[in-house]
Amino acid sequence: MTDPATSTSGVEFGRAEARTAHNYHPLPVVVAHAEGAWMTDVDGSRFLDLLAGYSALNFGHSHPRLIETAHAQLDKLTLTSRAFVHDQFADFTAKLGDLCGKDLVLPMNTGAEAVETAIKVARKWGYQVKGVPADQAKIIVASGNFHGRTTTIVGFSDDEEARADFGPFAPGFTSVPYGDLEALEAAIDPTTVAVLIEPIQGEGGVVIPPKGYLRGIREACTRSNVLFAADEIQAGLGRTGTTFACDHEGVVPDIYVLGKALGGGVVPVSAIVADRDVLGVLKPGQHGSTFGGNALACAVGSTVVDMLATGDFQRRAAELSTMLRERLEAMVGHGVLAVRVRGLWAGVDIDPSVGSGREVCEKLMARGVLAKDTHGSTIRLAPPLVISEEDLAWGLDQLAAVVAGD
Repeated sequence: MTDPATSTSGVEFGRAEARTAHNYHPLPVVVAHAEGAWMTDVDGSRFLDLLAGYSALNFGHSHPRLIETAHAQLDKLTLTSRAFVHDQFADFTAKLGDLCGKDLVLPMNTGAEAVETAIKVARKWGYQVKGVPADQAKIIVASGNFHGRTTTIVGFSDDEEARADFGPFAPGFTSVPYGDLEALEAAIDPTTVAVLIEPIQGEGGVVIPPKGYLRGIREACTRSNVLFAADEIQAGLGRTGTTFACDHEGVVPDIYVLGKALGGGVVPVSAIVADRDVLGVLKPGQHGSTFGGNALACAVGSTVVDMLATGDFQRRAAELSTMLRERLEAMVGHGVLAVRVRGLWAGVDIDPSVGSGREVCEKLMARGVLAKDTHGSTIRLAPPLVISEEDLAWGLDQLAAVVAGD
């Protein structure tokens, strides 16, 4: 490893920090090249990526098939806006709709944009289909949620760091404890139009709900004529060993909210996917996005869906999950307080005597491993699904050494 004080990374990191608003607190590494599960900084030091862009890089860095698709499309067409239809659009929407088992797809760009779209569609459905009185539509959300950073979304977050000084916030949201099915059912009333839930809370520290929770939500929504909107932006598209995290309970939501991995780590792509009786409430001029569903995004997104359709990536995540779980559970009592694992995704609660999550991530960086902390004492692991067993084992060796104080 190079000396941080004299390295090119250190200089470049300082330059970046001097001219950027501090919305993130990045680790002091400046990446210049990446392939598969490995990243190389401007000094030539290599790092094992155990974050995968918060699941945006499920297929690893520079996956050859995705890069080939992007290069080919760049030579032909990138953007028309939705004022016109391009030749990649129909294939993408059909493939993604089929993957989800739904009629219609509404492509957008970012995850937060997809969540905002789901909120708008659920409210419009509530007024036009369910018959909720004007401006009374209510959406139930869960404590500890993370759905994005817009003012509407942070308004129903309970993370004060995300909320402070950004109000006033939009009304129409009721928060109940995550995992508490009785509280959720009690909160449903005639004005409730949707339940918006992460099947696994990623930013919260890979929080997995009790068994039967998602099934209970599905049943409660069906009984009360309420839409179940599943935010699968981080949890979906292979991350948990199934195509969607809801698949673990055999549950199909009314609305899939997708993003991150849908763009293959190449271009921002998000979407909501639902049947015609839900998404059909939108009419021309009532919602839009200049870049949503652009030709480059649709080409890459189509290839992502083709890759997922084989089931290979889901199986890979499920297979490696066993080792991930066993290795992490062996650290409990040895610098780790608790772990939560689903597929190739883990939340690791660090013993405060070892240090904060940030401090552990800094020590991992010094050993050539990149991960990310959340909520003070927790780190998240989300390796690319293409990581080799040997590389994953090596990365976990580094974590074990750090938490043991070596």
